[in-house]
Amino acid sequence: MNQTLIIVPTYNERENLPRMAAKLLLLTVGVDVLVVDDNSPDGTGKIADELAAKHPQLHVLHRAEKNGLGRAYIAGFKWALEKNYEFIFEMDCDFSHDPEEIPNFLKAAQNADLVLGSRYDGGVRVLNWPLKRLLLSRFAGIYVWLITGMPFTDPTGGFKCFRRRALQAIAIDAVKSNGYSFQIELTHRLWRDGYKVVEVPITFTERVEGSSKLSRGIVTEAFWMVWWLWLQNGCRRFVREKS
Repeated sequence: MNQTLIIVPTYNERENLPRMAAKLLLLTVGVDVLVVDDNSPDGTGKIADELAAKHPQLHVLHRAEKNGLGRAYIAGFKWALEKNYEFIFEMDCDFSHDPEEIPNFLKAAQNADLVLGSRYDGGVRVLNWPLKRLLLSRFAGIYVWLITGMPFTDPTGGFKCFRRRALQAIAIDAVKSNGYSFQIELTHRLWRDGYKVVEVPITFTERVEGSSKLSRGIVTEAFWMVWWLWLQNGCRRFVREKS
């Protein structure tokens, strides 16, 4: 077993999963892969099982229904902690996140508790997004900073690496959010308690196959979640002293 686990949530990703699995398993750094499939009607789960039968580094966790990205990751986190992985990644299956960036995350994680992949650290590195989507993402980051004080350029990003100790410090079952706000909430819980969070620059490319899962409900949840996080932090916009 490798020290690193890449959690890849899937829902209707039959076109992308075989190519993504191949890329991950050929990385120069050794990784295991956990596919968390939400009972995809297009047969993604079956494809994942077939890949797992061929590759011992690839594992599959089947869930009965689609009930949000956050719940899929929580299921994956619990599995990873049970199996004693040290470095645990969140990563999309649609190639918007480049597998070749993973060694950079692992290097940064040697001296951090959480590594965030940032599309905006030192400039904008987003390909094939419409201007409206880009502006929504940038304004979301500014909004999160204004309310919570978190000093990160890309708090809604979904490409990240947790150290085992960081996930153990989060009360995973108490995490309330599910969409973009899930990413914000996990980062805020660690940041406000004094854990070391760093950013590494990444290039984000809009998916080619399949369709985006972004919805108005996801945006609305994120809008209100930051206020709840601010209240949880005692209406502070700074880090608590780590116990």
